[in-house]
Amino acid sequence: MPAISVENVLALPRVPEPDAAVANERRVVSVTTAPSGFEGEGFPVRRAFAGVDTRHLDPFIHMDQMGEIEYAPGEPKGTPWHPHRGFETVTYMLDGVLRHQDSNGGGGLITSGDTQWMTAGRGLLHIEAPPEEVVMAGGLFHGFQLWVNLPASQKMIDPRYQDIRGGEVKLLSSADGGALLRLIAGSVAGHDGPGSTHTPITLIHATVAPGAQLRLPWRADFNALVYTLAGAGSVGTAKQPVKLGQLAVFGPGDVITLAADQQQESRHQQLDVLILGGKPIREPVAQYGPFVMNTRDELVTAFEDFQAGRLGVVPALH
Repeated sequence: MPAISVENVLALPRVPEPDAAVANERRVVSVTTAPSGFEGEGFPVRRAFAGVDTRHLDPFIHMDQMGEIEYAPGEPKGTPWHPHRGFETVTYMLDGVLRHQDSNGGGGLITSGDTQWMTAGRGLLHIEAPPEEVVMAGGLFHGFQLWVNLPASQKMIDPRYQDIRGGEVKLLSSADGGALLRLIAGSVAGHDGPGSTHTPITLIHATVAPGAQLRLPWRADFNALVYTLAGAGSVGTAKQPVKLGQLAVFGPGDVITLAADQQQESRHQQLDVLILGGKPIREPVAQYGPFVMNTRDELVTAFEDFQAGRLGVVPALH
């Protein structure tokens, strides 16, 4: 980590420091620690949103940090074929390789720094697994998957697949050059990321140098979350400590503040965080397993459609 970097951060476009005289700093509402679990065929994850009030997460549904783990030969694992309906999945790889395939014809390799954005919409089947050569060799595996809800009016749209390569991500610098920002989707300070979203969101992977502070302008109508991928630092103007696997939820305002500790561990010498937020949908959520709908009846229909083969077939036929 990190998958995408530059030799000279100061050569990048800079995000200006918000004017302290008019800025409305967001206070930290909570800091929670993600419990560990297993997903798919048994790969380790941290459940980033566990224990967080869902009102603070909207429009996000679920997020897993996958790894960081060093696999021995023969150990890498993935997921079997499974269905989705009613939302979008965003998979970002920091280290390692995954192969994706879905019943809508999307797919390919997701390598270090790449993002796979899959709009499940009315439904599809998909699978994510390491390629055979990775299974045989083992190696470092680290990434995350985020579930973004769709409003009721878009839950049954056609599925879509976006393959966002690491080189397409918009790279920015903080005002003083102390932080490298990788803008994957959405906008910040007039700069746009490559991800095309149905639900308005912003998603950033930031690396903050030891001792540096990042004050980031943030849309007032978006929620604001900061998840620590590696390193140690603090969030908010009160400098509440955060470390690996912790999620900070911010309250209302238009500026997010975070900082990296001066002293970092030897393995990760900078603070790496995901900064994400979106416009709340404020609709009822009915979720069961891989389906995210608005009502229980819609969940029942989703299961019936899956069992009847209406979400796709394997292998994909086109």
